[in-house]
Amino acid sequence: MTAHEPIQILQRAKGEVLVTLDHAARLQRLRQEGSAKAILPGGGDVPEVVFLNTSGGLTAGDRLRFALDLQGSRAVATTQTAERAYRAEGAMARMDVQLSVGAGGWLDWLPQETILFDGAALDRRTVIDLAPGAGCLALEAVVLGRAAMGETVRRLRFRDRREIRRVGAPVWIDPLALDERSLQSGPAGLGQARAFASIVMTGEVPLAPLRAVLDEPGVEAAASAFAGRTVLRLLSPDGWPLRRQIARALHILRDGRPLPRVWQL
Repeated sequence: MTAHEPIQILQRAKGEVLVTLDHAARLQRLRQEGSAKAILPGGGDVPEVVFLNTSGGLTAGDRLRFALDLQGSRAVATTQTAERAYRAEGAMARMDVQLSVGAGGWLDWLPQETILFDGAALDRRTVIDLAPGAGCLALEAVVLGRAAMGETVRRLRFRDRREIRRVGAPVWIDPLALDERSLQSGPAGLGQARAFASIVMTGEVPLAPLRAVLDEPGVEAAASAFAGRTVLRLLSPDGWPLRRQIARALHILRDGRPLPRVWQL
């Protein structure tokens, strides 16, 4: 580099949004900063909170935080579209999701999938804090590249940690780390799958009706119920079959209630 060559400084995206709903599920507080936004569509039986990232995706050094304080009512929280993590050199992008549910409340956390592109670097942590008598249903889905575009993910740095806590005590801790080595680990890792998801719900549900709908072609799925929780794991070679299978499983787990309106199937 010579003295006449410009120094390239890349702008980093930063965003933080906090939504508070009172005991009657009415909006009490909304604070938005940077690229993080939230909208509350209204009109449904259960209020929906839709988070979005106006920067269009995450790359090196970006910071994003979604937070919801649900004070004892029932609500659904989701994302407007799939979150995307693009190729990143250097620092990892950081995403924090912090959700709290007051006494007797219930939250369905149903974000749309995260798409990881080749070379992506993302460190994400999701924490759901439950008060006494509160519960939740939490989904996380990840897709490696876009199959329709012929994309293959070979380089990746992805750390993902999901926690559910009740009165500070852990109910569910689910860490995940993916890199080049784990992508090539065969049957012990993802195998031929390029899309995967997990669903966890506080409380044990009857497994027979749930397992009866886990038959989407091309999707491997299993469900179990133990220690006061119900857990599903899903693998698929493509994101669309996975999404269809998720929708059918959620139909059972949510007693037939419709998916968030921003979801498109």
